[in-house]
Amino acid sequence: MKYNTMTRILISACLFLLVASSHAENLLMARTKQTFPEAMSVLQETIHSMGYKVSRVQRIDIGLTSSGFATDKYRVVFFSTEKDMHFISKNYPHLIPYMPWKISIFAEEQDTLLVTANPMSFSNQKYPGADKFLSKLKADVEKILDILRNSE
Repeated sequence: MKYNTMTRILISACLFLLVASSHAENLLMARTKQTFPEAMSVLQETIHSMGYKVSRVQRIDIGLTSSGFATDKYRVVFFSTEKDMHFISKNYPHLIPYMPWKISIFAEEQDTLLVTANPMSFSNQKYPGADKFLSKLKADVEKILDILRNSE
């Protein structure tokens, strides 16, 4: 079966969330009453205000629609800092595939939902020093989601 690029990206994003998050506690989620465009704007502004850089926003809805799925807007926002990328590359190469970090954002009727993997789900006892980085990332992601959850 042949898949187009957008479908592959969607499948990859879904697999990332499923593999990384076999239990509900391994997902971090937020729902906001904001429309998709408003929530997307607040998400990017919040990421920037916390010192991160949005490296890419990947559209997923086009691939879904062209595959016959009825969907609203759906994006994956990738973000990190240059310092974090160098730190991970140098010290914890097993985390490189998960960076930059990703938050999926999509419209669901009148609401907008945000979903990401819990960074602590990548904790590995072979690399205990990585937990400090993962813990900070988790706290930052939770703060981002709280801001979105509470902004109406």
